[in-house]
Amino acid sequence: MDDLELIHALQIAPRVGWTDAGAVLGRHPTTLASRWSRLRAGGLAWVTGHLMGSPDQMTLSLHDIDCEPGQRSDVAEALCCIPEVISVEETARNRDFTLTVITRDWAELTRRVIPQFADIPGMVRYQSALVTAHHAGGNAWRLDVLSPAQQSALRRLARPPSSPVVVRLPAAYWPIVRVLGRDGRATAADIAAVTGQHPSTVRRQLAKVLDSGTLSFRCEIAQDYSGFPISCQWYANVPPSDHTAAAGFLARYRNLRFCASTTGSSNFTFVLWLRDASGVAEIESEFLAAVPTARILESSVTVNFLKRVGWRLAPDGTSTGEVVVPQYPAAMA
Repeated sequence: MDDLELIHALQIAPRVGWTDAGAVLGRHPTTLASRWSRLRAGGLAWVTGHLMGSPDQMTLSLHDIDCEPGQRSDVAEALCCIPEVISVEETARNRDFTLTVITRDWAELTRRVIPQFADIPGMVRYQSALVTAHHAGGNAWRLDVLSPAQQSALRRLARPPSSPVVVRLPAAYWPIVRVLGRDGRATAADIAAVTGQHPSTVRRQLAKVLDSGTLSFRCEIAQDYSGFPISCQWYANVPPSDHTAAAGFLARYRNLRFCASTTGSSNFTFVLWLRDASGVAEIESEFLAAVPTARILESSVTVNFLKRVGWRLAPDGTSTGEVVVPQYPAAMA
């Protein structure tokens, strides 16, 4: 089987058991487990569970960073080491880096995280925008290699949260959240071995974590390996009354990685992974035709991903295996 088939299956159902996945993909569970271990060890694909960043539960923010040219690498390293900075991208124009930050609330962002930016040697300027509505994230994007029947079967196997709303978890559950950040497929036995907690306690708490809706699980892939080597982010002004319609149109794209309403000089932004540069003009044309009230202010291509949802990445986009996860239990208090 093609590796991309397995990755597509885990995009749909990140925590599906190998027996169930094998029945859908027509492969022995041991074969799937072995293949996944190889992909993960090579940094080509990985599953992570990360905080949702829903604006009504926590603060999701975007930050543009400018720095001294000669200190670019040092600034990048310092930014990647801040746990709440979950993603760091090096961009091609108008800013050196774009950051995605998740904090418990506005106070934590302004009093503890943003001050760290100013303390970084070589930092010149930063601009911040709050996400007011999160329409789509990387957990929703899909490869297109499985048959419709296989995709439907996997969607039935995916375990949606039983709670219709996000539930704040007690601080005592934070060790489980941290393990799931490093391995979104970790079982109760795996977590018990890492945390030293009793297996029965972990099983009970893990079920509550999965049902809470606090975490989003996604199967990530090294971008060059995905067949979509170009990442482009658009910044637009869209009348607030048209944001839902604009997000709905963009949701039709399987390669949509991010879509949000924001504060700032632009109020709507979205990211797509593309097969080639010609896709930039095509997307703009289709978007403006579908949302004629919109005005695109800028498109920006990512030069390099240094950190994605807590995972440090190598220059070729593969995972280094290093994951920077917030250490403080207060984030779940």
